[in-house]
Amino acid sequence: MSRFKALLSYISTRLLLAPLMLWLITTLVFLLLRATPGDPVDAILGPRAPAAAKDALRSQLGLDTSLFQQYLNYMGDLLQLDLGTSLTSRGESVWEIIQSYFPATVELAMLSLIIALVVGVTVGAIAATHPNTIWDILGRLFGIVTYAVPPFWAGMVLQLIFAVQLGWFPLGTRFPLSVATPLNITGLYTIDSLLQGNIVQFGAALYYLVLPSLTLGILLSGIFERIVRVNLRQTLQADYIEAARARGIPEFQIVTDHALKNAMIPVITVLGLTFAALLGGAILTEVTFSWPGLANRLYEAISLRDYPTVQGIVVFFAMIVVMASIVIDVLNAYIDPRIRY
Repeated sequence: MSRFKALLSYISTRLLLAPLMLWLITTLVFLLLRATPGDPVDAILGPRAPAAAKDALRSQLGLDTSLFQQYLNYMGDLLQLDLGTSLTSRGESVWEIIQSYFPATVELAMLSLIIALVVGVTVGAIAATHPNTIWDILGRLFGIVTYAVPPFWAGMVLQLIFAVQLGWFPLGTRFPLSVATPLNITGLYTIDSLLQGNIVQFGAALYYLVLPSLTLGILLSGIFERIVRVNLRQTLQADYIEAARARGIPEFQIVTDHALKNAMIPVITVLGLTFAALLGGAILTEVTFSWPGLANRLYEAISLRDYPTVQGIVVFFAMIVVMASIVIDVLNAYIDPRIRY
């Protein structure tokens, strides 16, 4: 019962800190956007527009008030869950933009995370079970390279090889124009096509998803590879593993049934941080592959100085990262009784 109370206290503390973290992120984004050079009115009307038209638009957008008043107005709207209206999308609300573009980002992130887990855990396990061999060296090299390579550079190289030179995959976008898009149920083309039983649409959606998700997934897999390699190697030297070997249990069974399970506990902890890295990497990946996701829309909004859209999308991403971090921490604390609250 005491452990349950400690876990409940831990969860309550994290939930109370979440609004503070979101407020700090929101304030920082608000100030940084207005500190960057460029005027959203010039981005909308053009630098040669008449001064009267610029002043009228600036007043309409509320940009003629003081910075402090703009901040108060924005925070007041945010407390009412109003993320504002886009300055460049003809009155489209930020929530509508998120609803339209976020499913594509979710689809890319889900497949990328699966690839990262499978590749990272596999390479890390092989390297850990073959210490001081060529497999160990290759595993370490894999972890360093995938962690260091910029996503946009890797995306351009893979596009050049597999899309331009070999022609195996499409160069960009999310779905072919020659095939009707699936009916919008979840917004995820692969899921929607399966729900409708349309294999052609599923194959087309997966075909366009493979190259960008492989790029992002493989680059993130280095994080899991390093964690699994280090922790699995330590676990394989534990006394209960030696006892299992003494009982004649096959080495493969020892690794899969005993050592790997304990070595995977730190992976759960890192999932929250990896999720944040996934969203950050998605921005560069979506722009490189012209993927019509929310991260790509954020890049366009930054280029156009669309303050409400940038602030709304960043706050939305921050909410996801904070909540994912809390869920991962709670799961890890519940699974591993050694954790102190």
